[in-house]
Amino acid sequence: MENLLRYIHTLTPFSPENWQALAPALTKVTLCKDEFLLETGKVCDALFFISSGYCRAFQDKDGHDINIAFFFENDIATNIHSFATGEKSEFSIQASEPLSAVRFDKKKLREVALQDPAIETLGRQCLQQIAIKQEKHAAMFKLMSPQERYEFLETHDPALLQRVSLTQLASYLGVARETLSRIRSRR
Repeated sequence: MENLLRYIHTLTPFSPENWQALAPALTKVTLCKDEFLLETGKVCDALFFISSGYCRAFQDKDGHDINIAFFFENDIATNIHSFATGEKSEFSIQASEPLSAVRFDKKKLREVALQDPAIETLGRQCLQQIAIKQEKHAAMFKLMSPQERYEFLETHDPALLQRVSLTQLASYLGVARETLSRIRSRR
């Protein structure tokens, strides 16, 4: 929980009283590799602060996994659309290695946020960070070639390149694995 508290302090001022008020909305969760935080077709009712390990968001398209996001330590993993609207998720979030996270229960989070403005601000800041990450990823696909996307990740997210398998990375970049191999060999 110390990592989470440090993360919170990077987003907003937070007192020990705020932390105490937030505690009922939090639960520690541990998942084995390949276990799901969220499955396609279910409503997302939580935010997950990743303490250790990483997970991926993916969609099955014609029997192939299309990776749309990766969440590492000190990231918030969720389906922001499903979380906000209550609609079923169109993708799954799955542990890619043993994972430790803190689960923010949506219902309890809303209850405590109504009573503590600092918690409401925290929730807003977390969702804003998620939206920023999604916007950067969308911009990569609109503005960059596959080679430029890879170079962007080398500079801005080297941990992703080191920890994610080539097959998952190729899917995330929107290229065939062979194309990714050619891009990497040119580097």
